Amino acid sequence: MLHRRLLQLAGVVSGSVAALAALGILLCVLHVVFAIYAGAAVGAIVRGDEQALPQLTVLAGVALLRALVVQAQEPMATRVGVRVRVRLRARLLDHLAAVPAAERSSGRIAATVLDGVDGLDAYCTRYLPQLVVVLLVPVGVVLLVGTYSPRAAGVLAVAAMVAVLLPRLGDLRLVRHGRRRWRQFEELAGHYVEALQSIPLLRFFGASERVGHRLATQAEGLRTSTMNQLRWSLVDTGTGVLALQVGTALAVLAAISDATRGALRPAEVVTVLLLARECFRPVTDLARHWHAGYLGLTAVDGLDEVLSARPAVLEDGRRRAPAPAPSSIALVGTTYRYPGTDVGVTDVTLRVPPGETVAIVGASGSGKSTLVRLLERDIDPGRGTVLLGDVDLRTYSRTARSQSVVVVTQDPVLFAWSVRDNLRLYRADATDTELELAARAAEIHDVLLALPQGYATVLAEDGAQLSGGQRQRLAIARALVSRAPVLVLDEVTSALDPGTERRVMRAVAGWGGARTIVIVAHRAGACAHADRWFELAGGRVVAAGTGPPTSRSLTGAAR
Repeated sequence: MLHRRLLQLAGVVSGSVAALAALGILLCVLHVVFAIYAGAAVGAIVRGDEQALPQLTVLAGVALLRALVVQAQEPMATRVGVRVRVRLRARLLDHLAAVPAAERSSGRIAATVLDGVDGLDAYCTRYLPQLVVVLLVPVGVVLLVGTYSPRAAGVLAVAAMVAVLLPRLGDLRLVRHGRRRWRQFEELAGHYVEALQSIPLLRFFGASERVGHRLATQAEGLRTSTMNQLRWSLVDTGTGVLALQVGTALAVLAAISDATRGALRPAEVVTVLLLARECFRPVTDLARHWHAGYLGLTAVDGLDEVLSARPAVLEDGRRRAPAPAPSSIALVGTTYRYPGTDVGVTDVTLRVPPGETVAIVGASGSGKSTLVRLLERDIDPGRGTVLLGDVDLRTYSRTARSQSVVVVTQDPVLFAWSVRDNLRLYRADATDTELELAARAAEIHDVLLALPQGYATVLAEDGAQLSGGQRQRLAIARALVSRAPVLVLDEVTSALDPGTERRVMRAVAGWGGARTIVIVAHRAGACAHADRWFELAGGRVVAAGTGPPTSRSLTGAAR
């Protein structure tokens, strides 16, 4: 079954498919040559003919050639498969990078990017080349058998068509049921990931058993769908196998009938038997590869869904150089509304001069997080402009922007890498001395030295061996290592005690005068070194001032 959308997703693989098909045809030709010489050798041995030895030598040579072709075929298929997987996964992940996190399901995305793409690999490197082989080889074998026994050739032709075409009648049904099963698989994967991430919360509320029963019910539904689908698949496979066996038997009977009439030598009956097997070998392999590539056919909806997800921003910036240090950052008449709601920010205008530290305060829901997302261009304003160094933020390429603005959130992401590699996320060339200075400024150096291998310690997933405050300080140190001229710190000290918070933020404020720092906070300790402040309420700037925020504005933020 050819699927145009799958071929589009795989990219340009026609040359690779043709090369793999050519190797498959060559292998089948060698099988046919082996069958002809094997039949001749059997006849010579039965007759006691001395020609058996040269024929056995030819058989050994053909067997060696077959082994060499197989040795070339498998690595080539693997290389093509790797190329298809890497290219498609890169395309999927590049697209996902522009899709808001709230619109992505981790489990469903993982199922599509991993299992779905693996299925496409088998479809392109196994099924498609074998389809070309099936279209050519059985025809050639039938014509060859016709030179021995036309009646046997006629039987093989009919049986081969039945073996190839009859199972295909059920393919559409299988794919339709398979797509339904794939949706169930994606949903189950998403719910499993959600449950695993929420285990402490589920235990706290005593909901573990209830969620476990729900997952078990979903898993049983998936198992039932899979088994029903397998039954239909086995019926189709059985039909093809039956045609193969009956066709081979009838072809041999036709050859025996010709031999009894003197139209065929007895030894040639053996050749017809062996050639009948080679006629059906490509068909058998096609059925096997169909099941291997079937996952790609069923996952096409999931792949399309990922690629059709609407990016929050259109990455069309051409400016490749990062903003100079120091750089100002500003919002001019900026308005943004979350889709389908009135929530967001309205007509926000504020400017942070180069090298200054500015605090953004406000009650929960006032628009601070939306403002942070606008500053890092996770979203684009519906009206107004975000300026970086007096240049529209949208004109920067993604790489230039990430080198210009670094955002640290209150729940930072840490990778299962070494501490040293985590600190070098924004600057791979940072020296150990620079890492240590940043860690000391964030008051995390002593904690890191106490780890089993110090800075070489590989963190658990998301830094699970660190406390919330330690994770925040490590993320602050990582941002300090970067050379980004603008730092945006979003509640980065929420898990710190007041004393540590004041010391860390004092160090951040004094870390190089060439940085512009935006601090989003509720507490006075985080804003004590601000040069100016803005207060948000209801998505608007309602107050502003110089120096640290006033106690009144912080009281409003605490509300």
